[in-house]
Amino acid sequence: MTTSLTLYDIPSTLPSKAWSPNIYKVRYVLNYKGLPHRTEWVEFPHIEELYKRLGAQASGTKPDGITPHYTLPLLHDHSTGALVSDSAAIARYLDKTYPETPSVIPKGTDTFHYAFNEGLLSHFRVAALWRLTLAKANSIMNPISEEYYRRTREASLLGGKRLEDAVPKGEEREREWAKLEEVFGKVDAWYGKGDRYVMGDVVSYADFTVSAWVMWFRTLFGEDSEEWKNVSAWHGGRWGALVKDLEKYETVL
Repeated sequence: MTTSLTLYDIPSTLPSKAWSPNIYKVRYVLNYKGLPHRTEWVEFPHIEELYKRLGAQASGTKPDGITPHYTLPLLHDHSTGALVSDSAAIARYLDKTYPETPSVIPKGTDTFHYAFNEGLLSHFRVAALWRLTLAKANSIMNPISEEYYRRTREASLLGGKRLEDAVPKGEEREREWAKLEEVFGKVDAWYGKGDRYVMGDVVSYADFTVSAWVMWFRTLFGEDSEEWKNVSAWHGGRWGALVKDLEKYETVL
């Protein structure tokens, strides 16, 4: 199969450069489908410039409902000219445009996937997640993106508090991890007993979404860290097993 796809991603100081859960969702899909593609790296402050250079529509609006908001992932399909942003929209586009590849949102499950994603995001909108991860994420940014990431996250997620000051310590840290484990427990309850994936034995976009978020802890804290060992063991080891099972689709091209 020949195709010409460019996935725009935000680099980090890590060996693979890749780190963003939202972009990993798309990388999972591309690799699962076996679609040849390449990654082009774009620092945070240059994302708006990229959109304007390519003539892509803004991915959304800022909280004022007016100002355009430019985010990654962005996929450029050079064979059709399509420019698609938002992980779920990209997955749907690839299913429709390349029907000969394995579907990630099978026919009849579009509404389910939309509801699943909304439910997942509603659970993940907890202070514990941001307090435990934002400073770590900021520490792997390249200098030009570090300033942007710090400024925007402190304003939008931490009420102006410094990233470092939001990091819980001691017993408070243990309580925040317990809150996060409880959140993942709610997601675990959505799975059928003994099922590997959300839809049973068939992998779908919902699984790539969950795995991308779980994998974030391995990316930020390290594979040998106590944090990752704990997360991967939660709920009978479901999360570590999921990430391991989908590891073959993580490759950065």
